[in-house]
Amino acid sequence: MQRAGVVVIGGANMDLKARSTSPVVGATSNPGTTRLSPGGVARNVADNLARLGTPVRLVAVVGADTLGDDLLGATAEAGVDVSLVRRAATPTGTYTAVLDASGELVVAIADMAATDSLDPGDVDAAAEAIAAAALVVIDGNLAPAPLARALDLARAAGVRVLLDPVSVPKATRIAAQVRDLFAVTPNADELAALGGAEALHARGVELVWERRGTAGSRLHTPGGASDLASVATTVVDVTGAGDSMLAAFYHALIAGAAPTAAAAYGHRAAALTVASHDTVRADLADRLGAP
Repeated sequence: MQRAGVVVIGGANMDLKARSTSPVVGATSNPGTTRLSPGGVARNVADNLARLGTPVRLVAVVGADTLGDDLLGATAEAGVDVSLVRRAATPTGTYTAVLDASGELVVAIADMAATDSLDPGDVDAAAEAIAAAALVVIDGNLAPAPLARALDLARAAGVRVLLDPVSVPKATRIAAQVRDLFAVTPNADELAALGGAEALHARGVELVWERRGTAGSRLHTPGGASDLASVATTVVDVTGAGDSMLAAFYHALIAGAAPTAAAAYGHRAAALTVASHDTVRADLADRLGAP
């Protein structure tokens, strides 16, 4: 079978970003600006992939509400196939982030009830798409049952699976299921929650891409590890940088790049994203070039 494109399974929500225009003072009102935009780890990754030219289908749950309409409209406009997204009675999820005047995250609140309702039936509805994909990307927002179903379907079809743990609590929740995967992409704390790179390799994970923020990243393979430097840039807004980094990594792998070259391509995408006010840069493909 000729495999093509990516199926991305996980969170889709609307982001509300509030940014202070002066140093943040706690426990009081701060002057600033707010901005509403589509978000969610899986949705952001899918959006970036589509803009880079990779065919992509999103499996997610959003509310049957105005926010859901806006979210799916913007995602489809970017080139993502959203036909596998279920509309639910649960309100569309939201991610509210407070940024300081330099664009660094101060605190965030995620209301992910809609994504929490994603169930094995939603995954089964994507079975044909999963079997035909070159890669399946799963974010750690999935509960254990739909995660298990997605892994079963991908393994049965011989499709490579990449998983992003998303956070330490979610990495801890799914740690026992993180095995026999092509790649896992944690930060240092999430990697510790998963037991470390050696333990993951012992459980059948081929690549562990440990992301270290401004310190760059470390790509672990069973044969050793290599360090990659981050790309110097001016920080405008850090929101979405990790998602663009992952999408560029996946895009480069599909294009045939070696893992180290794909990771370096991801760093370039992250640098472009943090230099923008947008969670997903509309001009990412033009600015990033070929992997």
